[in-house]
Amino acid sequence: MRHVNSSDFQPLLLSGFPGLELYHPQISILFCVLYLIAMMGNSTIIIVIWAEKSLHEPMYFFLSMLAVSDLGLCASTLPTMLRLFWFNVREIHFDACLVQMYFIHIFSMMESGILLSMAFDRYVAISNPLRYAAILNSSTIVKISVGLLLRAILLLLPAPILIKQLNFCEANVLSHSYCLHPDIIKLSCSDHHINSFLGLTVVIVTFGLDSVLILFSYVKILATVLGIASQEERLKALNTCVSHICAVLLVYVPMLGVSVIHRFGNHLPAVAHVIMGYVYLLVPPVLNPVVYCIKTHEIRIHLLNIFKKLSKHG
Repeated sequence: MRHVNSSDFQPLLLSGFPGLELYHPQISILFCVLYLIAMMGNSTIIIVIWAEKSLHEPMYFFLSMLAVSDLGLCASTLPTMLRLFWFNVREIHFDACLVQMYFIHIFSMMESGILLSMAFDRYVAISNPLRYAAILNSSTIVKISVGLLLRAILLLLPAPILIKQLNFCEANVLSHSYCLHPDIIKLSCSDHHINSFLGLTVVIVTFGLDSVLILFSYVKILATVLGIASQEERLKALNTCVSHICAVLLVYVPMLGVSVIHRFGNHLPAVAHVIMGYVYLLVPPVLNPVVYCIKTHEIRIHLLNIFKKLSKHG
């Protein structure tokens, strides 16, 4: 069996839906609609928060960051998906695949970190409202944002470097229409235990730790809310968390589903793995802006005001 290093291992072949290749153009219509909804919805949230000074608060700044990460996730996967489904172009240069993998995982990690920051924001707002503005001031928000970005960049930097050291054989077919770390290292015919261990470690110290801290934040929030005498005030406090809870579920439930299918779903058809991969990448960017526009009164009101102004000018 011929061994080659990564610089000679070109190109990789992306995959769509196994057995449904003839229907890729029709399937692409659904994906185009979903990407359009995601890009328009998240862009709208960013524009509304930027345009309305009354929304220049920590909660909404974190929400705009979440929208930016969702847009980044869409931008990272859209080009190769469209090339595959529209033009049946499966080839992708090895280095280009590593770049795409790097950005997909960066934006995913950023999304998790932002959800943790939003949980902290809700905890401070409910448990210590008098010091909310002092604790989550502009300087703190900037530090949190920079910290989340540096965490993602530095933790993921070794992944493409270590992959470049691997040897590869004839197998060059990926499982999706985009590049992911586990998918690439599976193609290696040399020992990739270090790469696997690195990937698992990064997942545990980011997504795993973030999810535990989010859960801990809501335990503390619930304890604080139960200490409020008025039932009306309890409901009001909990209602400010509903949108964030939905966003957390939209990210972590598909992620858990992908992990379960990846580890225990070997008996399932390949199309099930492909569908779950798209659910994981597309459901949060598509539904996050929908949830926040429906459940957040302030955003909904300002959004309606912008539409009214546009209609008057039109």
